[in-house]
Amino acid sequence: MAAKVGLTGGIGSGKTTVANAFAELGVSVIDADRIARRLSQPGSAPFKRIVACFGTGILDSQGRIDRKRLGRRVFACKQQRRQLEAILHPPIRETMTARAQRDARPYCILDIPLLVESGQYRDMRRVVVVTCAPDTRIRRLMERGMTAGDIERVMQNQAGDAERLAVADDVIDNHGGIEDIKRRVRELHRAYTALFA
Repeated sequence: MAAKVGLTGGIGSGKTTVANAFAELGVSVIDADRIARRLSQPGSAPFKRIVACFGTGILDSQGRIDRKRLGRRVFACKQQRRQLEAILHPPIRETMTARAQRDARPYCILDIPLLVESGQYRDMRRVVVVTCAPDTRIRRLMERGMTAGDIERVMQNQAGDAERLAVADDVIDNHGGIEDIKRRVRELHRAYTALFA
């Protein structure tokens, strides 16, 4: 079983870039968001529970869950967010744990946006937090097409940098370029390979 290294960071922090840099080094990256999308495909048990809970108004014209529409609803209401988490988080955790158990490499990366908020950081051997200036994060997200209101709602529902840093074992400061990130990831890869060998 590979040691579980949790990766997290606020929306727009560059966490995906960091995850990709680990993947380029041959490290398994287990992505919670990807698993959530797969688990909530039409016909699945979580899909049926989500539609029963939130109604058909969250579906697109093809009958799939419109993630943006659902996101606006759950980020506007804590109770609805908790309902969605209660449906998706247990099977996501089970899937991630099973994949880590099958991995024969020294360690794997568990890419979990809500690592701190969900308490899953306690299950990790190491926690990597990606940080970035809030104004840079907001600019990136607006370039991706998010509105200021959507960004604010998501950020209000995520842990702040101070909360993430309080549980971090390692920090990647994403204020430089891609080469700075890759250099830091290579350093961590060497350290983790030695630590978990």
